[in-house]
Amino acid sequence: MAKFELKLPQMGESVAEATIIAWIKEVGDVIEQDEAVLEIATDKVDTEVPSEVTGILLEKRFEVDQVVQVGDVIAVIEITGDSSLGVSAGGQKDEKEPHETAPQINNEVPFVPQPNEVLKTAPLASVSAEEERFYSPLVKNIAKEEGLSALDLATISGTGSEGRVTKNDILAYIAQRKLGAAVKTAGPESSEAVRQTAQLATKSSTTSTTVSAVKASQSGEVVPMSRMGKLIAQHMVQSVQTSAHVQSFIEVDVTNVVAWRNKVKAAFETREGEKLTFTPIFLEAVTVAIKKHPMMNVSLEGDQIIKHKNINLGMAAALPDGNLIVPVIKNADQLNLTGMTKMVNDLALRARNNTLKPDDIKGGTYTVTNVGSFGSVFGTPIINQPQVGILALGAIRKMPAVIETPEGDFIGIRSKMFLSHSYDHRVINGALGGMFIKTIADYLEAWDPNTPI
Repeated sequence: MAKFELKLPQMGESVAEATIIAWIKEVGDVIEQDEAVLEIATDKVDTEVPSEVTGILLEKRFEVDQVVQVGDVIAVIEITGDSSLGVSAGGQKDEKEPHETAPQINNEVPFVPQPNEVLKTAPLASVSAEEERFYSPLVKNIAKEEGLSALDLATISGTGSEGRVTKNDILAYIAQRKLGAAVKTAGPESSEAVRQTAQLATKSSTTSTTVSAVKASQSGEVVPMSRMGKLIAQHMVQSVQTSAHVQSFIEVDVTNVVAWRNKVKAAFETREGEKLTFTPIFLEAVTVAIKKHPMMNVSLEGDQIIKHKNINLGMAAALPDGNLIVPVIKNADQLNLTGMTKMVNDLALRARNNTLKPDDIKGGTYTVTNVGSFGSVFGTPIINQPQVGILALGAIRKMPAVIETPEGDFIGIRSKMFLSHSYDHRVINGALGGMFIKTIADYLEAWDPNTPI
């Protein structure tokens, strides 16, 4: 049988690594082609990695919570049946002789002990792949150094996630075990001293990991950052350190846009089965501005400016946990308003349901975020690398305004909003940054209230 190396696929532009969050398949499981093998997470999206072949999972190269680089081999699959992929990753046929046994199972596989005499003295490395309890490599190394058997480990109560045995758990167990041995050999006068020494050793193994948390909790609740939160934080800091951020702001009169949408939204939903929001209208205006100012549709790699032919608009969307993700509308300039509306609604829905795929967040050339949906008047968004600009849409508010007419000026109530444009001053100067949002503003203010749907 041939072996196939399953590699971490490209997750999107600027994404170089991912964290394994769960293995769906275990060693020895049968896998169908296109069936999910594991779940991974990046700062962009959580997704599943499918198998490209039908076969049996032979080896897992990484454990849960480990970080994997794009292109790394994460699993080895033995191909079964007729398959055009029946070659190894190097393109050579597997030369294993018919009588040769299958590769040994990686002893890093999770396990639970079985109640038999062999297991009582079995070293850690001999536990079979069918066993289910998970022990981290650190816990296994400590157990091996201390000569603990699988049965010994099974008696330890874990305080970690899903009952896992932590470093502190195993150190406490070892301390208690040494206490028992010392008490047996010590005289009556020394037994109590031995017991106190062991208790101090046990306590010291946990104190170091809790001191900082105790100090912090004295002034409030300690809440660890989520995995995605930490990745987003790293991405944002990296962007600020990379790009010379500068902002331009402009106020836009969108009275005609608001009146038109209110007039046609019911008929549009009846005809298309889709809700017409303001977002696709604003995205259409952005595509018009990018076509007029193509230098906004670039990215910077080193000292090379990459001009993109396609206009792929990133659209910041909220996730259920409060984080943001940026799905991408590919070739946005080729969509009419109906097509743009359907694409916006589809991506927003799948973002809320955590069903976006890696390709959905890949290849963006310019990003738009709607801070107005949270009531913000304007904001200063951080550029989504390696792009050079991002637009923030502020809240639409009814405002008193001076209206100029041939008969003179008067005060009226108008619907207005702010556009906030952050751009990379290494590539985009103030003139281009300002003209870009002025083009968007002109397009929106000139909106024809009689535009057909």
